[in-house]
Amino acid sequence: MLGTILIISSLSVVPALLIRRLLDEALPAKDLGLLTWLGIGMVSVPLINAIVGSVQRWMSSKAGEGIIYDLRRALYSHVQGMSLRFFTATKTGELVSRIDNDVVGAQSAITGTFVTIVSNIVSLTVILVVMLGADWRLTLLAVAALPLFVLPARRVGKILRKVTQQQMEHNASMGAILHETFNVSGALLVKLFNRGDTETEKFSTEAAAVRDLGVRRATIGRWFFAALGLVSAFGTAAVFWVGGYLVIRGGLTVGTVVMFSALLPQLYGPLAAMSNARVEFATSLVSFERVFDVLDLEHDIREVEDPIDIDRLQGAVTFDHVFFRYQTDGPVGLEAVKRYHPVADKDKSTPQGSSREWALEDVSFSIEAGSLTALVGPSGAGKTTISYLVPRLYDVQRGQICIDGHDLRKMKQSDVAAGIGVVTQETYLFHDTIGANLRYAKTDATLEELEAATRAANIYSMIESLPEGFDTVVGERGYRLSGGEKQRLAIARVILKNPQVLILDEATSHLDSHSEALIQEALETLLVGRTALVIAHRLSTVLSADNILVVDKGRLVEQGSHGQLLAADGLYADLYRTQFRHEMASAEVGDQS
Repeated sequence: MLGTILIISSLSVVPALLIRRLLDEALPAKDLGLLTWLGIGMVSVPLINAIVGSVQRWMSSKAGEGIIYDLRRALYSHVQGMSLRFFTATKTGELVSRIDNDVVGAQSAITGTFVTIVSNIVSLTVILVVMLGADWRLTLLAVAALPLFVLPARRVGKILRKVTQQQMEHNASMGAILHETFNVSGALLVKLFNRGDTETEKFSTEAAAVRDLGVRRATIGRWFFAALGLVSAFGTAAVFWVGGYLVIRGGLTVGTVVMFSALLPQLYGPLAAMSNARVEFATSLVSFERVFDVLDLEHDIREVEDPIDIDRLQGAVTFDHVFFRYQTDGPVGLEAVKRYHPVADKDKSTPQGSSREWALEDVSFSIEAGSLTALVGPSGAGKTTISYLVPRLYDVQRGQICIDGHDLRKMKQSDVAAGIGVVTQETYLFHDTIGANLRYAKTDATLEELEAATRAANIYSMIESLPEGFDTVVGERGYRLSGGEKQRLAIARVILKNPQVLILDEATSHLDSHSEALIQEALETLLVGRTALVIAHRLSTVLSADNILVVDKGRLVEQGSHGQLLAADGLYADLYRTQFRHEMASAEVGDQS
């Protein structure tokens, strides 16, 4: 591409040289042969320019699109390696804006601004060499205006950089509003609370800021170009006057003056373009900064250089004096690397998940391979936090978590992910077919495997009744399915994954009795032969557990069997009498009947 720039820039001075020979040699000598060759030259220059320009355009577009691909892939891959803490602290819309819009801005700096700068440098060099060879006096007069091009560009570049940064931030905020209110959950919330006008007003405020900054940016650019045009006019007028004076005095030929008149626009044009390129480059740097803000974020969960390689987990889980907190010492997410708008008070970083300093404090317990362990405790006690730490969605601050005697932090993350299955309380499904959502656990799963997994999860009969079966599209977040159907699909998906360790957040309390019974039956099938850690919402799960862990305020306060904990008459006994009293009463009524 640089070679094509050199050819095109060099050819730009040829027409002026041809005109000079026309006026100073061909016409005075009445040389028809030279006149013919000069005419052929005038036609050949734009033809060669067009051919080489097409090649240059192809090369620059290939480079530009390649840069977009590389940056987007690097950003997406880097973000995928972030822990859950990053996603809970970052607005999805802002993140999407960086991967989408800002990458395009960075690309324009390479394929647009960079090409402009290089081509103009080459053009200026060639033009100045030709002009100096023709007449040094007019050349010095022409370049005397150079400082008037450079000084305004420096000032305008700083202003436009600030305006561009503000515009991108408001664009990102606008994207965040779109993402939050256009997904099904957000749209449902807006409609239920009749907040359409409020959300429209919020969006309008951000859109208006983008509009006003765009107008300001365009206005500044227009005045800048007007100033450059005025400088070019003064320089051209001075060269014309001095050149005409020298022709009258006999110190210069008419062809030379005409050549200068043809070259002056090509001199001032690149000067103006380079001044503007400085401005564009300054604004393009904002895009680069926003892209590398994300790439510069360090992964807080890292794989060791020589990880332990395990073919298949056995499933023994141990917490050894584990301390964990969601808070960090500074801002998290994208706020952690904002270069020009640092957070003024680092203590403003919002803790996620708990108002306590430690979400878990000195927690130690062991789960035998193949056993069922129930986690119970009041809301906010730390049950979900424990379920997040086992699959290493976060890293502990102190202590260690081991599986089969190996520290999680020394194991391959891929092995941990493959060996642990999680069924969350809120099931997430992609806007895709039932089959595609199931194959997310096993990409090469056959139709027979899908059928077996869905039968085990008590969902096959429902799928079979659908006109398109496994090819049925579930809709955004699976909203075309009921809560019980989504939950059973999640169980089928984990069955396909076939992990050795299962983490279950039972989510049957809000379902009808029929769906609850189907899910419980599916869970019983799923638990056979696996290590299970279950956040218990039902009495039957607690009673069937091999061990019960009772957590409160981030501490493990009790553990043991159902009978042992009742005999201790502590927190578990209180929870048993309060949290499970409705199930106890129902069971007694059933026994009497």
